[in-house]
Amino acid sequence: MAKTIKSKKKPIEQYEHKGKQRVNNPPVGLVTPDTDPDVKSGQPKKTYQYDPHLDPQLVWAGKAEHTSFEIPTVSLHVHERIDPRSIIEAVRKKNGSNYEQMSLFSSKEENPPLRDAIDFYKHRHNWSNRMIAGDSLLVMNSLLEKEGLGGQVQMIYIDPPYGIKYGSNFQPFVNKRDVKDGKDEDLTTEPEMIKAFKDTWELGIHSYLTYIRDTLLLSRELLMESGSIFVQMNAENCDLVRMVLDEVFGRENFVGNIVFRKKSLPLGATLLETMHDHLLFYAKDIEMAKYRPLYEYIDRVTVHWRFAEFTNGTIVRIKPEEFMSPDHPTGTRYFRLFSLIAPSYSAHTDFMYEFKGKPYSPPSKGSWVVGKEKLDILAKVGRLQQDGSSLGYKLYHDDFPYRKITNLWPDVGVSYEKIFAV
Repeated sequence: MAKTIKSKKKPIEQYEHKGKQRVNNPPVGLVTPDTDPDVKSGQPKKTYQYDPHLDPQLVWAGKAEHTSFEIPTVSLHVHERIDPRSIIEAVRKKNGSNYEQMSLFSSKEENPPLRDAIDFYKHRHNWSNRMIAGDSLLVMNSLLEKEGLGGQVQMIYIDPPYGIKYGSNFQPFVNKRDVKDGKDEDLTTEPEMIKAFKDTWELGIHSYLTYIRDTLLLSRELLMESGSIFVQMNAENCDLVRMVLDEVFGRENFVGNIVFRKKSLPLGATLLETMHDHLLFYAKDIEMAKYRPLYEYIDRVTVHWRFAEFTNGTIVRIKPEEFMSPDHPTGTRYFRLFSLIAPSYSAHTDFMYEFKGKPYSPPSKGSWVVGKEKLDILAKVGRLQQDGSSLGYKLYHDDFPYRKITNLWPDVGVSYEKIFAV
């Protein structure tokens, strides 16, 4: 007879931004001109001004006239609040848990009494992640003006339309990816969306760059001094958008251009196939930017890793495919050789060095990268190895079996089930 094992389920924990709060947004249906007036401090719109004394600049049609622009200050409405813990508890109830099922909207912190709910932007809620639907300029202006988030955002990631054909590539329905201009069934019912995706491209690339510039300016206003912005772009418009980023954020605040693979196979381009997109990385103030390097484990090697050292001291050359081979005995260590020749000449380290009874000298007009005392130390700890007619430094794989992730991302996953046009 099989024995049933019962295990006590662990309590659910969710990530919370304790100590962080945000202002109360008005729920849909509770907004009236009295409870949420459009005019703030006598101004229904916020005006943003560009600095005309910038050099160098990219010039396009309409830019000289677009020295400032106004954006209405509107409210961000709450459509629904869902507590993550409530969702998990509901699943547990379905799976036979002894926990009492909660309503999806039962979080008291996110659903205040009606008398508090209509007091928009006056009292604060616990901070929570939010998805906001709307035009990016209107939303960012509201975050700045209504919620006071200027200088409070650590990171912004923008994946704007790439500007391909500068048409209406807005997709109003998730279940219909193919969108065609001029067809009623492909139109969205939201007038704000029609404006965002129709009027924006009226002058093609010129309108597009104006849209990008305005978006970047408000992004800069939102960012903390230590904050960063990432803008995803295709190869066609990467250089143009980077020049606009230089203008808004300053060329000195450019951090890097991340190149990532977007296709697994060529799709049959007439000329040279483009396999990548770009991620432009800028800091608001590069001197204050927060950055932590990322590393990946080295499980495959190139021809540079060409030596295996067995436990008995035997050293053999290997091919890349023999790295970590199961045919090698337990305890095998793998290493590569680094040159000990200095990149520039120094008379202080130009000398003959004897290793295992054989003399080695730097090449003509060359010198060692370190002095004799340090070469003696390397020899003593077993880190010297003959490398052709010279000496090399043995770097073992297990010294630090990781490599730093750079701006080249060749192994980004490629999706074959895309449901979005943009």
